[in-house]
Amino acid sequence: GLGDVYKRQLINRLSRIEGQIRGIKRMLDEDCYCPDIITQVAAANAALNSFNKVLLANHIKTCVADDIRAGKDETIDELLNTLQKLMK
Repeated sequence: GLGDVYKRQLINRLSRIEGQIRGIKRMLDEDCYCPDIITQVAAANAALNSFNKVLLANHIKTCVADDIRAGKDETIDELLNTLQKLMK
């Protein structure tokens, strides 16, 4: 699972991403140049992807590793399913 310190770091990342999204809304309201808005959306997407990579790495190191050691091989299928969703 997620430790408290780790969870706080993830929440801080999400808060920054929320700020980016609010910035994009503001840009729309202010009729900013479309390519500038698109650049900001790309940055928000990159930040979300980075968030997912950190979360996934933690999940593999903890839950997945523990389950495999305990002989719960169905966790591997769940992980593969999750990766499929990430790569759509």
